[in-house]
Amino acid sequence: QADRYATEGLHPRVITDGFDIARDATIEFLDKFKVSVASQNMVSDRDMLRSMASTSLRTKLDAELADSMTDAVVDAIQCISPDLKDDDEDEEKTEESSSIPIDLNMVEVMTMRRKMGTDSRFVNGIVLDHGGRHPDMPKVLTNCHVMTCNVTFEYEKTEVQSGFFYSSAEEREKLVESERKWLDERCKQVVDFKRSVCKEGDSFVMINQKGIDPLSLDIFAKEGILCLRRAKRRNMERLTLACG
Repeated sequence: QADRYATEGLHPRVITDGFDIARDATIEFLDKFKVSVASQNMVSDRDMLRSMASTSLRTKLDAELADSMTDAVVDAIQCISPDLKDDDEDEEKTEESSSIPIDLNMVEVMTMRRKMGTDSRFVNGIVLDHGGRHPDMPKVLTNCHVMTCNVTFEYEKTEVQSGFFYSSAEEREKLVESERKWLDERCKQVVDFKRSVCKEGDSFVMINQKGIDPLSLDIFAKEGILCLRRAKRRNMERLTLACG
């Protein structure tokens, strides 16, 4: 529209002055129209959050996709926000909780290949981008005990240059066996711990930041343990908050 007025001979300075007048009028209207929510608990007010998210998203996305993403955004914020209570006894606690900023790093947006934007949905939990690396490990588990660790279950390269030196096949077998025994003892400790905490009907999941070699995976698979290896540190931090 500004280009049309300019081609008709209107000076661009007049057009920009009109933009300034419109801006001032809009700000004045917003000052009268706005509603103060400083004394309210905005996180628990779902309608207010939906209105704000919808106002922003509908200017950037298609209406149908914006509506679905609005619910996902609001659910995500309410999921990670501190629990706020409206009881009179907990009024001071509520004020302290409301002053704590929400950690948006606890929300992760994952891109799924060969999917459409309308397929986007909110998952109230943690989605790990890797699964068990053994075909015999369980795919679905309920009532789980979750163990997080940062322990290696595979041969590690030494920090200094080193190597195996042997003069016969028997010596080589002994060296390999001694190193394998070191890993087997670690696996046995995990298995014993699983048997001590799991009762009938319970499951056990181990999420490790470091690697797990195929032989160790086979030992855990025989015990019905689901092992996830090389988990990201940020997922480990979220996991402890999600599981308590």
